[in-house]
Amino acid sequence: MSYSIGHSVFRRSFCGALLLVIGSGTQAIGADQKPNFVVIFCDDLGYGDIGPFGHPTIATPNLDRMAREGMRLTQFYAAACVCTPSRAGLMTGRLPIRNGMCHDRRRVLFPDSQGGLPADEITIAELLHGNGYATGCIGKWHLGHLPRYLPTSNGFDSYLGIPYSNDMDRLADSPKGREAFANPKIEYFNVPLMRDQEIVERPADQTTITRRYTEEAVRFIDKNKDRPFFLYFPHSLPHVPLFRSPEFADTSRRGLFGDVVEEIDWSVGQVLDALRERDLDENTLVFFTSDNGPWLIFGEHGGSAGLLKDGKGCTWEGGMREPTLAWWPGKIAAGKTSTALGSTMDLMATVCSLSSTELPADRTLDTHDLSPVLLGRGESTRNSILYYRGTQLMAARLGPWKAHFITQSAYGGGKPETHDPPLLFQLEHDPSERHNVAADHRDVLAEINDLVAKHREGLVVAKSQLGP
Repeated sequence: MSYSIGHSVFRRSFCGALLLVIGSGTQAIGADQKPNFVVIFCDDLGYGDIGPFGHPTIATPNLDRMAREGMRLTQFYAAACVCTPSRAGLMTGRLPIRNGMCHDRRRVLFPDSQGGLPADEITIAELLHGNGYATGCIGKWHLGHLPRYLPTSNGFDSYLGIPYSNDMDRLADSPKGREAFANPKIEYFNVPLMRDQEIVERPADQTTITRRYTEEAVRFIDKNKDRPFFLYFPHSLPHVPLFRSPEFADTSRRGLFGDVVEEIDWSVGQVLDALRERDLDENTLVFFTSDNGPWLIFGEHGGSAGLLKDGKGCTWEGGMREPTLAWWPGKIAAGKTSTALGSTMDLMATVCSLSSTELPADRTLDTHDLSPVLLGRGESTRNSILYYRGTQLMAARLGPWKAHFITQSAYGGGKPETHDPPLLFQLEHDPSERHNVAADHRDVLAEINDLVAKHREGLVVAKSQLGP
């Protein structure tokens, strides 16, 4: 559910992060005690693609350790089921329907798109930058590639990364269809690597992209170890085409996809080690999650949603529920599992609470403070999830119950189907969404209908910035 919260208006200047590191609690924190935040955000990683969430053969020792030393969040959701709106939700703490970063046909930004995150949206990076934080974005942005939309125009001091998905800008003479992804080569794509607002490499050498992102992340931590910082680390992978460094080639029992995920796991270990070695670990919250579910149409080159239904591009659980870990030694109790509802949109309220940063008062937000859950001090105020596909509200969750008003399979999966009455699933009993129990729970459907009606009251749908 959404609510409005107060704060003075901030100008946009730079862009924000994926790996979230949190500080010292919800009480006021002195200037010399502000926590650091790191958000590590994967691209198309499925609920079942890492060891802490049950993958039997992909080796993720660093994520396993992160889970042992921190918290697994098993009912945590992306803001949308595809890249651009998902990232917009994380950055702004608002549903994409409110910030204009969704569309029913052109669902993400492309290299020919002229739009991007609107200038009047306020990002996590802008809020923290205004409170004295160093801010860095390393990785895939996908909220606009023109200068006025890049991270350094949205609250970030610095940026290194690919401005959109790694399969875009495919060259005309490259193999057609899925042939370009079966045995991908760097020269099939013309994707740029940017530093701040300048292209420094084209095509980007994607075989070394995870390693170079990681080296940049460690440099950012080194540079800012004596001041509070926010590092947003959105990986370009395991989105297809799949690339990995030579050191990780043919090392995973899961094949190429496993190689890619295991290199991301190595990257997580490098970041955590950098924090430990600089005595920053007990003042840093690291948050690991993904932008949406696995891209199933690519077979073994796509991931797995585990026991969840379907994948990227749809509002079944596999499209939006993400494998999520939170790590903060000495603050988050080790080895915990939380079933609290959460969303990437909640990162904004959480980091602002922990850093004594004011939230914007001039707009409706969809963000909830998860710090009581993380710190073991109480419950989250979030009890619902709204599942949008483009501008269409497809489903809604209230407590353990999820109603589907419209269903449509993931990419390549056919036409939408409207349900009257809606389908109803008890997700804590049936996370795979196999057993429709609507006939036995008309009262629950009535409550969910009330939730949706209240959401729609006064809802201002922003003009889409994704193009025609």
